[in-house]
Amino acid sequence: MSKTTSDLVVERLLGWGIDTCFGICGDAVNGFFESLRTHPEMRFVHVRHEEYAAMAAVGFAKFTGRPAACVATSGPGALHLMNGLYDGKIDGAPVLAVTGMTYHDLVGTHFLQDIDNDKVLEPACVFSERVMGPAHAVAVTDRAVRAALYRRAPAHLTIPIDTQSWTEEQDTVSEKNVPGHTSAVGQRHVQIPAEDDIQRAAELLNSCAKITILAGAGARFGAGELLEQVAEALGAPIAKAGLGKDAVPDDSPWCTGGIGFIGTRASQWAMENCDGFLIVGSSTPFYDFWPKPGQARAAQIDVAGDRIGMRYPVEVGLCGDAEATLARLLPLLRVREDRSFAERARELYDQWWELQRQRAADPAVPMKPQAVTCALSDVIPDGTILTGDAGTVSSWGSRVMLRRGMQFSFSGTLCSMGSALPYAIGAQVAYSDRPVVAFVGDGGLAMCMGELATLAQHRLPVKVIVLRNDTLGLEVWEQNAYLGNPQYGCDLSPVDFVKVAEGCGLAAFRAEETGQVRDALTRAFAHDGPALVECVVDPYEPPFGETVKPAQVGKMLQAYERGEKGAAPMSANLLAPGRPALSPGVDQHKGDLARYARGKG
Repeated sequence: MSKTTSDLVVERLLGWGIDTCFGICGDAVNGFFESLRTHPEMRFVHVRHEEYAAMAAVGFAKFTGRPAACVATSGPGALHLMNGLYDGKIDGAPVLAVTGMTYHDLVGTHFLQDIDNDKVLEPACVFSERVMGPAHAVAVTDRAVRAALYRRAPAHLTIPIDTQSWTEEQDTVSEKNVPGHTSAVGQRHVQIPAEDDIQRAAELLNSCAKITILAGAGARFGAGELLEQVAEALGAPIAKAGLGKDAVPDDSPWCTGGIGFIGTRASQWAMENCDGFLIVGSSTPFYDFWPKPGQARAAQIDVAGDRIGMRYPVEVGLCGDAEATLARLLPLLRVREDRSFAERARELYDQWWELQRQRAADPAVPMKPQAVTCALSDVIPDGTILTGDAGTVSSWGSRVMLRRGMQFSFSGTLCSMGSALPYAIGAQVAYSDRPVVAFVGDGGLAMCMGELATLAQHRLPVKVIVLRNDTLGLEVWEQNAYLGNPQYGCDLSPVDFVKVAEGCGLAAFRAEETGQVRDALTRAFAHDGPALVECVVDPYEPPFGETVKPAQVGKMLQAYERGEKGAAPMSANLLAPGRPALSPGVDQHKGDLARYARGKG
């Protein structure tokens, strides 16, 4: 039987090892869906919104290192993909997007859903091309997959609806299109810096007395253990950017947790007091929390040469794969006997965790978000994949302690709300035998509630933990701390997520008090199928209480003076026992905060 354009594309994707496709059917892409139907080895996952098809493919790629496909119809379907594709491009996740178009001879004639998808999606992809027919299908698919794999970003193919079903006999082949001239053979590209550059980096690090290491997304997938060995040799604490949370375990003896607003006081102290700085695979936007320029001598490892020196004035740049580069750097490092710098950082890290446990034990209702993160840290199964979301939940997610063998990611640069659940869908499809947890806020989950039905339809046993505080909490704190403005436009009308989840076919549980959390989580993990736990938490517990800067607390006081309705509980929480000692910003303004905490602003 003669093959269609769509058959050739699907079979070539399978030849590259791309065997999973997330999406929604539609009239402009139904010819491609016929090929999905006749090729059951391509697993199709039916989601409820095209944005989350792309997000699920990004999640699949982030946790496997391999691309998945996403598919959507023309017009609104293709446009909905864009946010997820941008998320993949910015965070370095390979994805193959396929969209439909209107009929090939009606393109540009103001026909139904007549959008130039190849042009529209081009900014979100490293390759975006229109498939012209069966003779074109294989070569252009190879080009798209290679671009996605080797540039670690989405690629896109769009196919007119009638072209999707054209057979090889219906197409013409130019004399320049030599049959069989491409192949689906890939090769892992491991880039290694020049030996003299590695030697220079070692000499730089050996000259420093107090070194801090920063691990980012580039330190994932194999570099973590080497990073710990480098830390041990240098006596250096390891701080982690948000996207590097799973590079080393949170309970590693060298780890001091995250940096930035979602970070720990320990990591911030290490940044403030180091004289040597090793950046491994990070270009986090929160470089204002790094050492001040000129404070530390620095070396940077990054596979993307254009990112070296972008955030800090490094003296030595090592353009290469983190694992391979660290393996060559390690033998050149002088082993330190003095561990006092790392030990002090770890003391602060332990104090920071103790503060989290104290906040978790607070019996107030609504409970503190730490009641959820501490309980989840205790009961989360080995090997779990944890997905985070944007909002205050980013901060609380950073407080879930990852053990060795666990994985984590979130929309770390685009910061797209509603990403945790589709990421979890992608992760669970990739790893049917591993526990997967989506950790999301009520604002984010409200955006993607339809994907709860996706969990039920495909029997994906994802556990969804939703922190409900009935507000866009991060915006409250940012309006206060960044601008000195009282909150506005942040309130959310309450959603009963338990009823929503049950209506979609999930088991669902609710925790409203500290003492109820562990039982609700335990029951959810014991359930053989998808489950949701709604946790009602205090919206005024500060998500960055230990890392807020003095000037930002000053802005918050301006907002309180101007009528911020949450001034009293916000101030009281900022002044919680143990917090001022770990927060220079709070400590500097504790007198003024105390006035508002007493309701006497």
